[in-house]
Amino acid sequence: MNALLIGAMACIAGLIVSAWLMTFARWFPIAGIDGKFLVDYKTMIRAHVDYALMALFNLGFYGLGFDLPALACWCVAIGGFANPTVFTIAAFDPDFWSKPEWRIYTAASFAVTTVGFVWLSIVLLQQAL
Repeated sequence: MNALLIGAMACIAGLIVSAWLMTFARWFPIAGIDGKFLVDYKTMIRAHVDYALMALFNLGFYGLGFDLPALACWCVAIGGFANPTVFTIAAFDPDFWSKPEWRIYTAASFAVTTVGFVWLSIVLLQQAL
């Protein structure tokens, strides 16, 4: 279950980094970076919110008070960081969604996240019943 704490820490780090990137992009524009480096500010906001949500999910699952399957925890931790990172990368690359390597990364990220969340949801349902 420590994987969930590692995942939460990674998401919190992503949250802080994305906040600083957006702060500099909006309040301290630097020629050659603003508008060229951080291309899609709205997508970066999506990443920022997603990092926060995934950190909370990791901490929430960790705090349930009963043991969870380690592999499911790793799937949530890895996928929970990889998913917002999709939006982070897309904020810097205007052609992100058309590149095959990023499509593969996105699909893999969503698959790992889905496996982890569905698995833990089943465990939660079993615990409730």
